[in-house]
Amino acid sequence: MRKHLIFIALVIVVSFASCNIKKPEKKLAQKKSPNIILMIGDGMGLSELSSTFYYGEGESNFLRFDEIGFINTSSADSKITDSAAGATSLASDTKTYNGAIGLDADSISTPTLVEVLSKINYNTALLATSSITHATPAAFYAHVKNRNMQNEIAEQMVNSDIDFFAAGGLKFFQNRQDGKNLMAALSDKGFVVNDTLNQNYNMDKKYAFLLADDGMPAILKGRGDFLPEYTQHAIDYLTASDKPFFMMVEGSQIDWGGHDMNADYLISEMLDFDKTVGVALDFAEKDGNTLLVVLGDHETGGFTLGADNGNYNKIKPVFSTTSHSATLIPVFAYGPGADNFKGIYQNSEIFNKIMMMAN
Repeated sequence: MRKHLIFIALVIVVSFASCNIKKPEKKLAQKKSPNIILMIGDGMGLSELSSTFYYGEGESNFLRFDEIGFINTSSADSKITDSAAGATSLASDTKTYNGAIGLDADSISTPTLVEVLSKINYNTALLATSSITHATPAAFYAHVKNRNMQNEIAEQMVNSDIDFFAAGGLKFFQNRQDGKNLMAALSDKGFVVNDTLNQNYNMDKKYAFLLADDGMPAILKGRGDFLPEYTQHAIDYLTASDKPFFMMVEGSQIDWGGHDMNADYLISEMLDFDKTVGVALDFAEKDGNTLLVVLGDHETGGFTLGADNGNYNKIKPVFSTTSHSATLIPVFAYGPGADNFKGIYQNSEIFNKIMMMAN
């Protein structure tokens, strides 16, 4: 009996001791900062976006988003923004005057998403169907008082933190009246210029694709799948590195169709942008660590999808202006932090919502 009690006591002591042995702690792997893709449909309001539900083949890619918000796009000096002030508010966290690129309302330079994210180890890319020196892409790397200073904007691209870009704009880099050869300057800064596609990327190099003299051709004039293809091309380049990346993709000519009050032009550009959204969304879903944000910078044309002479089964696209409008703009988000983009807020808050996830 006594031996039995001693045995039980020993079991209790050993059990108690084992409970107090400090087990080695498992070291948690540090999570990589998310990739960030910001897609801007220039001039894309709710009706422009709605056209992808009625004119496209198959379902709109916008159906794939669950997190949706709205932004107010008014600039610092006007109820209705232009693309320069609108893009500056998205690329920075400030409202500014119409025409300004990368400056606040007092003409003081504001840090852009490209500049800030590059400093925390992000690779960066810009794509547009306009010139790379046009207002929206320029706002992510340049700082000038007026959007029309495209020669100065091109010079700032040479010295920017951009790792990959594809757009039009050759005339601002070569055969300039001031004699500057910015194509050579790009090469000196480590850019491989206008190389062939489908290659093994050298991550010690940067890549520049200047594919038209000014803006790219319209879809209706033969541009083809430039935007979706080069979006995939940029993703292939950026994912060849271990670093996270930031990419801005602009469907520039939705806006141009609105200014022209040309429904065929606008809708064809909108469908091209929707296709490009699908490319980015496919990647984000597969990757699992990519924040995708899709929005417009403002609405153009006062575009609506009305009933044709009272026929509720026939849509008639209608414009009310050749200029921009003050309508609120929808924001779609997918991936880590997507729920932060719900609600109604100022366009200048997009910068901070993105930076919340990048830090």
